[in-house]
Amino acid sequence: MTHIVAVVAFEGISPFHLAVPSAVFTARYAGTPRRPYEVLVCATAPGPVPTSAGYDLAVTHGLDVLSRADTVVLPSWDVDREPPAQLVDAVRAAHARGARVVGLCLGAFLVAAAGLVDGREVATHWHAADELARRYPAARVRADVLWSDHGDVITSAGVAAALDCCLHVLRSDLGARVATEVARSLVLAPHRDGSQAQFIPVPVAPNAGGDPVEAAMAWAQTRLDAPVDLDTWAGAVHLSRRTFTRQFRARTGTSPTRWLLHQRLTRARVLLETTDEPVETVARRAGFGSAVAMRQHFADRFRTSPHQHRATFRAGDDVAVD
Repeated sequence: MTHIVAVVAFEGISPFHLAVPSAVFTARYAGTPRRPYEVLVCATAPGPVPTSAGYDLAVTHGLDVLSRADTVVLPSWDVDREPPAQLVDAVRAAHARGARVVGLCLGAFLVAAAGLVDGREVATHWHAADELARRYPAARVRADVLWSDHGDVITSAGVAAALDCCLHVLRSDLGARVATEVARSLVLAPHRDGSQAQFIPVPVAPNAGGDPVEAAMAWAQTRLDAPVDLDTWAGAVHLSRRTFTRQFRARTGTSPTRWLLHQRLTRARVLLETTDEPVETVARRAGFGSAVAMRQHFADRFRTSPHQHRATFRAGDDVAVD
């Protein structure tokens, strides 16, 4: 069955924020004869909806779409405007019915207004985090992460992080293979972990020969099936371990070890989705050494097992989301 994604527009919305979920959820990719998502843009009052870009949107759907949506996306909000009760009630009712609610950037204010993050973690753009915490003290506001996923409620930081968040949702629904293909078509990094810092200072490369961190990433990517110790990795780009670790974190917002684990998990997920290789073989090819180690990382990160992941995302099957 088609998974309906309702995206809520409002007067003064940025077209970019509105376009993010559409760009990700309507992207075409190989391996499926149809698009599993149907994206419907709606508004409290259907009709012409002015945007911040100086032109209007012709929105034909009202909030009744939320009553049958599988996922409700709140792509932004005007924090100086009181959320209309009609919208808050519709979001709350959709969630109570079982719909997944995704608040992108300042859309987290609507999620919080609906009472969906009381006692829970909520992410938003760093510049609005203090205001969100002041208005909704029952929520645990995070200004230092890209997105936060509770399963039924997902929130993200702003702008580019909204793309990361939507790709995360796509990956959760359809698997790493599809998400990687869509990211490639949108010229995006295939995966940035939700815990990555929102603001990352990127230093100038130390010499005209290029960025040693980029070179280190490429070096490691070609050796994912082999042990990679930090000293050898740093030495491959002619840096000391300490300097390499410092530059890597400044460049990516994470540690070399954590980044490497992301790459290995991504390779393992793709191999599980696209091959019939035994789990032990997948574990070796992804650099985990043994199926036991890979199972532990899958349990820690995805709350599932490699076997269950393979059963959920079989390559070649008709792709669908619940």
